[in-house]
Amino acid sequence: MVVTILAWVMIAVFMAVVMTKKLSPLVALVTIPMIFAFLMLLLTGNIDKWTLLGDWVMNGIGTTANTGVLLLFAILYFSIMLDAGLFDPITKKMIEFAKGDPMKVLIATAVVAAAISLNGDGTTTTLVCCAAFLPIYEKLGMKKMNLAVLVILQNTIMNLLPWGGPTARAMAVTGAGGDILAYLMPGMIISVIFVAAVVAPYMGRKERARLGITEFTQEEIDELCAIDDPETIELRRPQNWLFNVIMTVVLIAWLVAGSFIEAIALPNQMLFIVGTIIALLVNYPNLKDQSARIGANGGDAVQVVILIFGAGIFMGLFSGDTELGLSMSDAIAQSLIAVIPEQLAGFWGLIVSLISAPGTFFISNDGFYFGVMPALCEAGYAYGFTPMQMALASVMGQAFHLLSPLTAFIYLLLRLTDQDLGEWQRAAGKWAAVIFVIFVVAIMATGAIPFYIAQ
Repeated sequence: MVVTILAWVMIAVFMAVVMTKKLSPLVALVTIPMIFAFLMLLLTGNIDKWTLLGDWVMNGIGTTANTGVLLLFAILYFSIMLDAGLFDPITKKMIEFAKGDPMKVLIATAVVAAAISLNGDGTTTTLVCCAAFLPIYEKLGMKKMNLAVLVILQNTIMNLLPWGGPTARAMAVTGAGGDILAYLMPGMIISVIFVAAVVAPYMGRKERARLGITEFTQEEIDELCAIDDPETIELRRPQNWLFNVIMTVVLIAWLVAGSFIEAIALPNQMLFIVGTIIALLVNYPNLKDQSARIGANGGDAVQVVILIFGAGIFMGLFSGDTELGLSMSDAIAQSLIAVIPEQLAGFWGLIVSLISAPGTFFISNDGFYFGVMPALCEAGYAYGFTPMQMALASVMGQAFHLLSPLTAFIYLLLRLTDQDLGEWQRAAGKWAAVIFVIFVVAIMATGAIPFYIAQ
C-alpha cells in the first residue's frame, strides 16, 4: 500500500511541477523519482538497500541509450543537410504553393507528417517535418505550436502500425495475429482524415484571422526566400543539392523499407551514423569545416540527448525491482486492477481501453504491456474476451502515449519548435482526446470489440 500511494503521489507531483513550470523537465525527470524512490526504500524498511537506486538508474539509462544514439546522429545529419541548403528549394516551392495562405501550409504539414510516420519512428518524422516546414512557419510568422501539434497527432495515429512498437508489444503479450491491422485500419484512416481535414483547417482559419492571406508576387517570394547572411551563404552547397536529395530519400526509404523487408533491415542508429559521415565528407571535406559543423550543431543534439537520458532515469527509478516488491509502476498496475468491481466484467473491453489511456501515459510501453496487460488479459479471458480483443483494447490509449514526458523524442520536437512541454500537452491533448474517442467508437462499431458480453 505504501508503494502504491507513493507512486500515485509521485505522478501527481511530477505532472504538477512540469505543467506549472516550477521545474524544468530535466530537473523534474531526475529529482522527483529519485526523492520518491528513496522514500519508498525508507518507508518499506529497505533503506539498507539504498544502493539499488544506482542499479535502477543505470537500468533506465540502458533502456534509452539506443534512442539517445539515434537522436544524436539523426539531429547532426539533418542539421548538416540544413546547413548545406537541402531544404531551401523545398521551402520556396511550399511558399509558392501556399502563396501566403496559412491554411495550405497547415494542411500540407498534416499530410506530410502522416506520410513520413509510415515508418513508425517519431524521431524521423520530427526531423523531416521540422526541417521542411520550420523555415516556412518562420517566414510567414505562423505559430510553431501548430506544427508541433500536427506532427505528434499524425505520428500518434500511424504509431499503431504493427512495426511502430505498441501494437507489436500487444501482439506479443496476447498472442494476437498480424490481422490486427485490419481491425485498426478503420479508426486510423478516420483519425488521419480528421487531423488533415478538420484539425489543420481549424488551425488554418485561426491563422488566417491573425495573419491574413497575402497573395505574394513571385518577386516577393524570391525576396522572402533570399539568404542575405554571408555566413549562411558560405555554408550552402548548391552543387551538392541533387546528391543530398538522393541520399536523404534513400536513407528515409531504407528506414521505412527495413520495417517490411528483413533482408535489408539495419539498425536506424547505423543508418544515421553512416549518413552523417557521408554528409560531412561530401559537403564539408575540409577537416576544419567538419569540426565546425559538429561543434555548431552538437549543442542542440546534446541537450536533447540529455533529456532522453533523464527520461530513462525516471523510468528506471519508477520501475524499481518487481521481485523485491519495490516497483512503483507495478504497484500502480495492481491498484488499477484492484479498484475495478466484478460487476463491470461484461464491459471489460471498454474498461481496458480506458485503462490504457492513463496506463500508457504514466508508464512506459514496456511497463504497461509487459507489466499491466498480462493481469488484465487473464481477467478478460475469464470474462469471455478473446486475445485479439484484449490486444485491440490495449492500444486504444496510444492516442495519449506520445504526449507523455516519458516519450524520448518529444523533447526533440519541443526544442526544434521552441515549445513548453505543459503548454504543448494542453494544446495537443484536446485533439488527442477526440482521436481516442474515434479509435474506441470505430473499434466498437465494427464489432472488433464487443461493447458488452453477458456474464
